[in-house]
Amino acid sequence: MNHVVVVGAGLAGVRSVEALRARGFAGTITLMGEEAHRPYDRPPLSKSVLLGETDSTVVDSDLDALEVDFRAGVAAKGLRPGVVETTEGEVTYDGLVIATGARPVKLRGDGEQHVLRTIDDALLLRERLVAGTRVAVIGAGWIGAEVATAAARANCAVTVVEAADLPLSQALGPVGAHTARWYEQEGVELRLGVQVASVDHDGLTLADGSRVRADVVVTGVGVRPAVEWLAGSGVELDNGVVTDEHLRTSLPGVVAVGDCAAWWSRRYGRRLRVEHWDTALGAPEVAVAALMGGDAVYDPVPYFWSEQFGHMVQYAGHHDDELLVLRGDPETDPRWGACWVREDGRLAAVLAVNRPRDLLQGRRLIEGGQRLDARRLADPAVALRDCTVV
Repeated sequence: MNHVVVVGAGLAGVRSVEALRARGFAGTITLMGEEAHRPYDRPPLSKSVLLGETDSTVVDSDLDALEVDFRAGVAAKGLRPGVVETTEGEVTYDGLVIATGARPVKLRGDGEQHVLRTIDDALLLRERLVAGTRVAVIGAGWIGAEVATAAARANCAVTVVEAADLPLSQALGPVGAHTARWYEQEGVELRLGVQVASVDHDGLTLADGSRVRADVVVTGVGVRPAVEWLAGSGVELDNGVVTDEHLRTSLPGVVAVGDCAAWWSRRYGRRLRVEHWDTALGAPEVAVAALMGGDAVYDPVPYFWSEQFGHMVQYAGHHDDELLVLRGDPETDPRWGACWVREDGRLAAVLAVNRPRDLLQGRRLIEGGQRLDARRLADPAVALRDCTVV
């Protein structure tokens, strides 16, 4: 293998380059990204950048020292074995890392919709968040809550419209209901169970025909994997790039990492596609090992954090219909959490609101697979690590 091409110059792409060099790959590496910027981190975009605390989130990586042919402003347009078709011609490869991430979903309508995916998105939106501006945020998920936080702090008049009956419904299920009061406390109007029919020049038209007047509309209803360029390539696609537990795709010599990769998890017995920073950070090491002939397994405990309305919200694991155990009273205690426990007593996932120790201990318990006493879990005064069944 003499030439490895990494398509996608986000964190996952950069970490793939670093992993290649760390493993002794001495050949040519080409890193391409469709943005004109050097690689940067995305999580701060909805946090410190939008809040005006920083203007740059460039990844701390010396591409020159890594001897990388970095091509900014170059997008992949197609793939066939051994060749990536790009906006600047064909690039041949011996090994390929797909790290093209995801793109935000937009809704119907002729009005301007801000999304939050790139540094340019964040800086443009930040300019619009000035005192007195009417801001409509579509979606009360992670991004919607963080945008509403920044807009409220800028003294905007904020309305959040959510199709589900509670915030964070997709991520947290019924537990998300306990975050609804945060919006009211910050002076943000939260409208639940409301569908948006269209985005207009002066706001939103809702499914029931009513209107939400707004000067700025931010759409935060999710993303889709940026994999359309792989159609017809032989790479299997299903809610992203399908990979095995080694992050290998169906095409020899091709691996996938980051937001676009749907990998097989031995831990959870299902395919996962996780759109979190932690995945972009950890997956490249395994993918590069596979590319170079190794058999390392990628099976992390997914992790995510969010800063909203003055609360640090952290989540680790993956849950479905497991037993839900609350830790503390969300209505009276600013420090609370939740655990999802399997029938066999093992922890599937943990949520920690202003309880960082719960997150750290819970993540270790998920990794270790220890059985827990659900009754002790319900007592927030008992450390999670002390809830194990001997």
